[in-house]
Amino acid sequence: MPRPTPAQVGYGSLAVVVSTFAMLLLSGARGGAGVVAIAAAGLVLGLLVAFAVTARGGRRTAAAAAPPAVTSAPPATVDLPRARVPGASGTRVGEHSLRR
Repeated sequence: MPRPTPAQVGYGSLAVVVSTFAMLLLSGARGGAGVVAIAAAGLVLGLLVAFAVTARGGRRTAAAAAPPAVTSAPPATVDLPRARVPGASGTRVGEHSLRR
């Protein structure tokens, strides 16, 4: 499992704190169940923001990390001189054999 990036941690944490604080102020929840529900909603919202940063940033980095298009050149051909065997013009050179 990959580690979260600093952007994910920062945006996710900020979203949790700000959204939970805003929901607590706007709802006026005083009981334990209401506060727990709002805290859970803030945590879910923070996770969604962190994943949104990943999805948006992932598309950018994939486009930026794409290798540039390279046109392939034909392979270079090099003419190498043939080995000359003294006294043998066009005849096969004696080869070692496994047969006796």
